[in-house]
Amino acid sequence: MTKAIRFNPATHTVGLTRGFAASTMPEQPDPPVPFSGITFGVATMSENSPHGGEVHPDGDEVLYLISGLVNVVFLDSDEEDIEVRPGDGLVVPKGVWHRVDIIEPSQIVYLTPGPNNQFRPLPEQTDVSP
Repeated sequence: MTKAIRFNPATHTVGLTRGFAASTMPEQPDPPVPFSGITFGVATMSENSPHGGEVHPDGDEVLYLISGLVNVVFLDSDEEDIEVRPGDGLVVPKGVWHRVDIIEPSQIVYLTPGPNNQFRPLPEQTDVSP
């Protein structure tokens, strides 16, 4: 990059290539646009992600909670779930299926490796009405 670029983390994420060149891209709910490198962004969440879990086979994911309260749930793993509070950081290991459950509306900074992220669909809802 030859010139500074201001971006709004509410509307854009920053992709860092493996050579650490930065570019901005529009923010979108999961699944994100695949990016070969690291995606840096700030997610403002008041409800759980629209998927049943995710995995990052290209590297560890780094999360930092600015505000709110979340529970990181590890799937298919012996790893204990971790409650994350404002000011806490968490490294989710490469290749570990997980999801972030929103307990209170939250702002989360993330550094997510890509491009080979995978997402599980939400479990099918069954109608229990009479």
